[in-house]
Amino acid sequence: MDELMPRRVYGSDHDDPDPGPKPGSTYRELVGRPLDGLLVDVTGWSAQHLAEGALLITEIGAYGASGRAEYMPRDDAGAPVWEWRGDTP
Repeated sequence: MDELMPRRVYGSDHDDPDPGPKPGSTYRELVGRPLDGLLVDVTGWSAQHLAEGALLITEIGAYGASGRAEYMPRDDAGAPVWEWRGDTP
């Protein structure tokens, strides 16, 4: 039987013994490259900020270490999923 890998939160260290979600926090799942499958902690974000999505720093995008990946809420309202829209320097 396959064991499920724990979900990792964006920004957690690769050697963190517990990189998964924390109780009481709110998350959005990132879908699409380069951060596909990670969770981003949006605890305390306003409705406006949640609607705007986020530019997340990543070195594995099109622009290397200085780049960011843009993730926006899915069109189906209420889904806790943000889709990749592209990379930016």
